[in-house]
Amino acid sequence: MGTVFFHIDLDAFFASVECLDHPEYRGKPLIIGYPGPRSVASTCSYEARKYGVHSAMPMTTALKLCPDAICVWGNYRRYSEKSKEVMDIIKAFAPGFLQVSIDEAFLDLTGMGRIYPLPGKAARKLKEDILKNTGLTVSVGVGTSRFIAKLASDFHKPDGLTVVPRGREIDFVDTIGIEKLWGVGKSTLEALKRKGITSTSSLRSYSPEELSSLFGPSSGEYLYSVSRGIDPGIYQGEAKSHSISEEHTYWPDVYDKGAMEEELLAMSQSIMFRALDEKSVGRTVTLKIRYGDFSTFTISETPQRGIYSSEDIYSIACRLLEKKYNNSGVRLLGLSLGNLYEGENPEQGEFFMEKEKKLRELEKTILNLSKDGKKVTRATVLKKQ
Repeated sequence: MGTVFFHIDLDAFFASVECLDHPEYRGKPLIIGYPGPRSVASTCSYEARKYGVHSAMPMTTALKLCPDAICVWGNYRRYSEKSKEVMDIIKAFAPGFLQVSIDEAFLDLTGMGRIYPLPGKAARKLKEDILKNTGLTVSVGVGTSRFIAKLASDFHKPDGLTVVPRGREIDFVDTIGIEKLWGVGKSTLEALKRKGITSTSSLRSYSPEELSSLFGPSSGEYLYSVSRGIDPGIYQGEAKSHSISEEHTYWPDVYDKGAMEEELLAMSQSIMFRALDEKSVGRTVTLKIRYGDFSTFTISETPQRGIYSSEDIYSIACRLLEKKYNNSGVRLLGLSLGNLYEGENPEQGEFFMEKEKKLRELEKTILNLSKDGKKVTRATVLKKQ
């Protein structure tokens, strides 16, 4: 049977949760974000995307493109709650689970041919289970690698299912075209066109050495691999990771530091929600940045005490961003909480300061209120506006 991977992607996730909770929003252009001059669109419904609105776009631009859009300030606790519902279903489906963000995950079904002899049928069953139990639709891609599965999940959105048979990876890459090849941003496309490279087939005519000479070692190696349907190794990691992480991919590359800080805030809240739910405390925050030229950097900070609140994660994340951001276009931003240990209390011998205790209790209160359907927003969020 060989390797089999699923990529499960929640469709317009934040907007879909809002429509689930507020049926009056359905079928209308919806933008998640505060309608202020310094705010950005976190995400939007498919109806708003028809107007050209996309994530990380300045809200002023989004509203010019779609003046009749409904703007809703995001309830990240509620999104995290619904995300957990979906992820729990995916986890129970197969053991090779890897969550890469609040709204997407991979499943490794390699070696499970007796249980799931027909991957396409299994993916359809997973989609049905998620819709029945959460009210949300997902798009699923099935392939021989995580990279192909990732491309496939985006091929028929929303509520899509695409299976790429073994041996047809290059055909599929040629079908989606170089413009929609995941990881190839606007600046890279322009550079390729200047060299007369306008298709994945023409890209394959170049050797690794030629591509490295033209675009640099990182970009050259990446382009050589993806044009052949070879997984470049972007999504590496054990299925059972000892960290809680979130990643967000930008299209096009984002230069606005404020937009990145808002994304880090949403990630911090989601990560802490998951840590509280798992009754875990973390010690290390790691920031991951991938620039437009595919160069990727990580930077970490481990404070002397444990990390007990989303405020803790966010303040560290902003410091790390300040140190690492070089004013270039950012393609991917990731945040993780690592060195986890089980329990609600700090490790033995650690001094538990009163402020941190109160912050953690506040996080638990917000978590419980969200589970009861109440919308609560931390004042920390409003300070960004």
